[in-house]
Amino acid sequence: MGRSYHLSVWGTLSLLVLSLAGCGYQFRVEGAGPVVGGSPHTTTSSDKPKGPPPKLAIAPFDNHTFEPNIEQKFTAYTRHEFSAGGGVEVVNEKAAADLFMKTQIVSVLTPSLSFNQSVTFEQRVMVTVKATVQDLRKGQEIWSQTSIGAGEFFLTNDLQFNRVLQNRALEQAGRQIAEDLATRFLAHLDHGAATGSSSPTPPPATRPGAK
Repeated sequence: MGRSYHLSVWGTLSLLVLSLAGCGYQFRVEGAGPVVGGSPHTTTSSDKPKGPPPKLAIAPFDNHTFEPNIEQKFTAYTRHEFSAGGGVEVVNEKAAADLFMKTQIVSVLTPSLSFNQSVTFEQRVMVTVKATVQDLRKGQEIWSQTSIGAGEFFLTNDLQFNRVLQNRALEQAGRQIAEDLATRFLAHLDHGAATGSSSPTPPPATRPGAK
């Protein structure tokens, strides 16, 4: 009896629905339907297409130290890091750029790390660089940063080989500085784009060197 009762109820409901439909009544579902995997996607400002990235020209590093021939490598490292970052388009000519970076190698120090009264076993190379970026369209400086890179090397009895090791430490310091400058400036650009601000960053912070 239970089974026949349920069949009877469903039959009655079906007839009622058909009857209402015949009288002109319609059933509608208002609002968005269910979405598989979560709530319906809503368009935000971050979904809107962005314009082309600003064009950045990076001037050759200005070497203010007695360490020869490091400015070319430091310039190349920095241009590579900015190109790889994707937030700007690196161009060769200032005339074709929106932004212009000038950079100075301020100092190169080689403090001793381990030594005794007569012999130094290990040294560190510490390079300090100061960079500024100018907005060529507005004619004003929008960013400045001081960055420090470091590299360590052990000394041997071969003076010529020691120079090779020191050059490798300088290259390590240069790559650190290039990565630091690119990371900080691209983050500054992202923040400015998010807030609509183009004001300069706070006073530069010095990043201690690391291996």
